[in-house]
Amino acid sequence: MAHSPPRKKIMFHVQHLLGIGHLERARRLTRYLEEAGMNVTIVSGGMPHPDADAQNSKVIQLSPARAADAAFSQLLDFNGNPISDDWRAQRSTSLLKAFEDNAPDALIIEMFPFSRRQFSFELLPLLQAARHRRPAPLVLCSVRDVLIPSAKAGRAAESLARAQEYFDYILVHGDAGFLRLDESFPLAAALGDKIIYTGYVTARAPAALVNDLGNNEVIISAGGGAVGEALLTTALKARAFSRMAGNRLWRVLVGANAPEGQLQALRKIAPEGVWVEQARPEFPQMLLNCVCSISQGGYNTVMDILQAKAAAQTPAVIVPFATEREQEQTVRATALAKAGLAVVLPEARLNPASLAAAVDEAISHKSRPCQMPDLNGGVTTAHIIKEKLNV
Repeated sequence: MAHSPPRKKIMFHVQHLLGIGHLERARRLTRYLEEAGMNVTIVSGGMPHPDADAQNSKVIQLSPARAADAAFSQLLDFNGNPISDDWRAQRSTSLLKAFEDNAPDALIIEMFPFSRRQFSFELLPLLQAARHRRPAPLVLCSVRDVLIPSAKAGRAAESLARAQEYFDYILVHGDAGFLRLDESFPLAAALGDKIIYTGYVTARAPAALVNDLGNNEVIISAGGGAVGEALLTTALKARAFSRMAGNRLWRVLVGANAPEGQLQALRKIAPEGVWVEQARPEFPQMLLNCVCSISQGGYNTVMDILQAKAAAQTPAVIVPFATEREQEQTVRATALAKAGLAVVLPEARLNPASLAAAVDEAISHKSRPCQMPDLNGGVTTAHIIKEKLNV
């Protein structure tokens, strides 16, 4: 009797610092890899999250680190103390042990070397260990559609050199016909054939709800909620200014990573016709039913919105989170607006009247032809890795 070949082993390093978007994208990718017959071990360096388990994959939790604030001014440990040299040494040792114990056929590192430079202390030794192991694993970098390189002199060149030296391929989870990596990382062309565009990585397409949750509502969300207070607070007041949705229920969803007490505070000031509640797992399905969605422009939220746009032409308003350093969501939102997929309102212009006007515009243009990007990135990523591993 013939035996099936052993499942290929994948080790996936991911470090989320502020919200949980990076971890969620890794979880989505992991589901596709598992479904394609691979065993995945996620090594997570961010704060523990109750939903960290990804289907049948194993999760190794390193000593967690998080950003002190939205400016990423400092890295803190689990107890809120600045990370120390001893902490770094312990993390690096734990990561190398995980690599040796798992002996993966493929090593995926999320964002580094284009981001997460603060974790070079553990990732460079990991990459060196992968290079010297025999047989050497396939080494892949997993990046989103937009990179925000450091403005400091030499950092982009450093990232490029590390990508050329240590990585076999750079998997860009985007669509080159929609938004090229060159637009946010000008040195991308130097990587040549190392760059592979996979398409965008979505969750599994949501089935229509058997109930009418979200039906004819305006759904307001801010991803995990770590930096969405301005949007959610403004949305409470915007309903009264909307001509086309002022008589609808506006449902505000507060993410799990929102500051403590934000849910209760928003509920206290919510006017009639506006509900405030904890974010729901049915969010993708609610988008199929709603009259309009309002959100920030994080990768995973945008993927949920695009799925709803493809299935139900759901109108969308994007208010991208932006700081002097963080322009990722603005770059993505600009591409969405250009393709006719969303109405974009810069956070600097956010107020109740402008948000209501954006909602009215989105609803008015619901049937406008749109340029939809490739949303099959999960399946394609799994196919690429199997092909490179000769499975």
